[in-house]
Amino acid sequence: MSGRGVGAARRGAPATRRTRPPAAGWRAALGRAGAALAQWLRRPLTSLHLILGVFGLLTLFGLVMVLSASSVEAIAAGESSYSVFARQLLFCVIGLVLFWAGLRISPKRLRALSPAALVVCVGLLVAVLVPGIGEVRNGARRWFDLGSFTVQPAELAKVALVMWGAHVLVLKRAVVHQWKHALLPVVPVALVICTLVVLQPALSTTVALGIVLAALLFFAGAPIRLLVTITIGGAFGALILGLTASYRHNRIAALFAGDDADPLGSAYQSTQAMYSLADGGLFGVGLGQGRAKWSYLPNAHNDFIFAIIGEELGLVGAFAVLALFATLAYTGLRIAARNTDPWLRIVCATATVWLVSQASINVSYVVGLLPITGQQLPLISSGGTSILVTMFVFGILANAARHEPEAVAALRAGGQGRIARLLGLRPPEPYRASAARPQAQRVRR
Repeated sequence: MSGRGVGAARRGAPATRRTRPPAAGWRAALGRAGAALAQWLRRPLTSLHLILGVFGLLTLFGLVMVLSASSVEAIAAGESSYSVFARQLLFCVIGLVLFWAGLRISPKRLRALSPAALVVCVGLLVAVLVPGIGEVRNGARRWFDLGSFTVQPAELAKVALVMWGAHVLVLKRAVVHQWKHALLPVVPVALVICTLVVLQPALSTTVALGIVLAALLFFAGAPIRLLVTITIGGAFGALILGLTASYRHNRIAALFAGDDADPLGSAYQSTQAMYSLADGGLFGVGLGQGRAKWSYLPNAHNDFIFAIIGEELGLVGAFAVLALFATLAYTGLRIAARNTDPWLRIVCATATVWLVSQASINVSYVVGLLPITGQQLPLISSGGTSILVTMFVFGILANAARHEPEAVAALRAGGQGRIARLLGLRPPEPYRASAARPQAQRVRR
């Protein structure tokens, strides 16, 4: 056949197009997206960008929801509809200063300040119990009244225990696998702090301190049997404390009573929270359009703000909050794993477990999985001291992200950028282990 004939045959033949199956196209797209995500996660400053993103989104989301959830209650109290939101905004502004401090102070300096911070916090916990100094609200003496706002020293004790406990356990890291060295002096000091907090009383804060203690020992490498023993002892102690006070006992009984619980008694808040979540559906009734905050759900802008989120923004909004805290869990543990400074590793991991556990407890009692404990939703619930402490902890996490070895190399080689210079951030220093004699040798002698 001639060349012309072959060309004619090709032109006359019907054209056939090869098409990929739809499933193959989706798999290829997902593969490319996964590869791009993996490449981004390998960048030296990814941890810093993640923690800053989570911090900013939680803060903005919290301000919006506090404004929505508190306006009606503020009007009912004879105040402006923006009064609670204005206080929250003020605390956020102060918290940003503390965030900047946690970001700017070097980890060595923070560690050196941890013993003094613990002593101050213990002194404040003792002082708040003194009549005439500590303010009593709803039968609890937990606050210092400073005029236009109050300070709750138990919240400060959480971060002080994290920093000091990590400092001590790093000094003893070579012998922390032994029970005696793992217990002393961190566990007795933590028990003293918990006792002072129980005397206020504040069981929810005591539970948070117990979580901090368990996380410190776990990430420091304490024996598993010791951790199990402390966990069982702490759970038993919390149960005893829960049964000794009538209001706590009623909350526990309401949880196990289920549908038989009195909807107008101890189960009132839980029942109203479930109604709010049920009304929200998939997309919610609309921001600001919720009905539970019209004096149906007490503490709607504080302990039960997650119910308002579910009502006004639906399952989508609630899932977004859970996704942010899941990202916080991943990012905090990632920062801890990528750091070479043992103190930063323990501090970041423990602080992450503390914040995520507090959020999990809050969500769990709102949806009826746990008895009501009063744990706030970090950065979202209305609160003063809690907001300040949480923002400071986020500053420490961002500081630790800048001190990852790859981040240190990138920032020192390529410059810090205009924002870092504006904030007065110094280039991070690489971690160098101390040349001093190891604590393990001193302990053995």
